[in-house]
Amino acid sequence: MKSSKSKKVNKAWLHEHINDPYVKLAQKEGFRARAAYKLKEIDETFKLVKPGQVVVDLGATPGAWSQYIRRKLGGTGTIVALDMLDFEPVDGVTFLQGDFRDEEMLTRLEQVLGGQPVDLVLSDMAPNLSGISSIDAARQADLVELAVDFAMRHLRPEGALVTKVFHGSGYDQLAALFKSSFRIAKPYKPKASRDKSSETFLVGLGPKKAAVTE
Repeated sequence: MKSSKSKKVNKAWLHEHINDPYVKLAQKEGFRARAAYKLKEIDETFKLVKPGQVVVDLGATPGAWSQYIRRKLGGTGTIVALDMLDFEPVDGVTFLQGDFRDEEMLTRLEQVLGGQPVDLVLSDMAPNLSGISSIDAARQADLVELAVDFAMRHLRPEGALVTKVFHGSGYDQLAALFKSSFRIAKPYKPKASRDKSSETFLVGLGPKKAAVTE
């Protein structure tokens, strides 16, 4: 049985969620989650998404980021989405279900790309939280490092990587990793990200050691 405190917390969250302007906007504009507006702000700030691009969306479920990219590309380009969870199909998006940490999954992703250089890698991946900050920080850092490694091997020289991170233990090391990996590396917290959330995003532009050439 849930405690009265738990019920109050759930009611407070539900009230906040229902009245959230980004939730209402997502419902109005047909996005599956308010997260679409986080990516929209990042894109408009850094001018990331352009017609004809090849985009990889890691941690894609429920699909709001893929929806945004599909609309912005206007039927051009290639979008490959990946997640461990089920993903309701998005027209024009190729979805792979599996764990990005598995070598087999990475091989499948590379096969789908077919050797195409990637313009933009997005990672909204987050670990299942244990509640132990040091463990959760290490798990998140592992996912970010995997995304950076993938980006270094597949991005065009002018390509970009966007990853979700959390302020706290390990953040400074991840920020340093971006600075050492990209010509431009900046943190960005969208207005659509709730104030009380510790999440922010690291944006890397122009990998210093891009494996792909024109």
